[in-house]
Amino acid sequence: MSLRIETILCRAGRMDNYSYLLTDEETGTSAIIDPSETTPIIKRCDELGCKPSYILNTHHHYDHTDANIEIKKYYQAKVVGSEYDAKRIPGLDESVKDGATWFLGKSKAEIIRVDGHTIGHILWYFPEDKALFTGDTLFNLCIGGLFEGTSNDMFASLNKIKNLPDDTLFYPGHEYTIHGIPFALHYMPNNPELQNYIQHTQQKLNRGLPVGPISLGIEKQCNPYLKAQSLREFESLLGQ
Repeated sequence: MSLRIETILCRAGRMDNYSYLLTDEETGTSAIIDPSETTPIIKRCDELGCKPSYILNTHHHYDHTDANIEIKKYYQAKVVGSEYDAKRIPGLDESVKDGATWFLGKSKAEIIRVDGHTIGHILWYFPEDKALFTGDTLFNLCIGGLFEGTSNDMFASLNKIKNLPDDTLFYPGHEYTIHGIPFALHYMPNNPELQNYIQHTQQKLNRGLPVGPISLGIEKQCNPYLKAQSLREFESLLGQ
């Protein structure tokens, strides 16, 4: 394991986006995932003396790509994103497809396509570092809205996530935990793992820290959408 991960809050108090600064410690090569806002990203990179070589996008939505061009110019970085989203990602230099392997220095990422929130959304999964960047597909205790895909698309995508190892830590694109708590409690009022999750959430947020990362093993026990065993059950959670 050689991947150092720094969480950067963008659009604070508005959309509470998370961008992530990844650094392969063996080579010093760095990347920004989903740069939503230029100022906090450059500020944090400068504080750390870091010059990202890459921008990695999960999908095309503006609150995940707004800073692509400015960050690209500032650091002479290359933008990497889904080939299925190629015409919608600003400044795209390199495209990747489902099942591909991509390297940040010597840190290996696997690309997983997850239609639902959008068509062509991808996950960046670093198996050796047990890190998964879920964009707007999976949040703490909830999931992304179906802007382009169908319920069947999203259910299939979540099953891909459920098949990953339980000790994988996932890093979502927004801080939405507080919005997911009432929904999760409605379906699992007596779930002790969920009670612990909520306590953890309150402690982290009270300290001004992100709730994540959380392991997929815990999320599978507490997120109602991940507990759904059939498409019908999943659609009932969506109110369909």
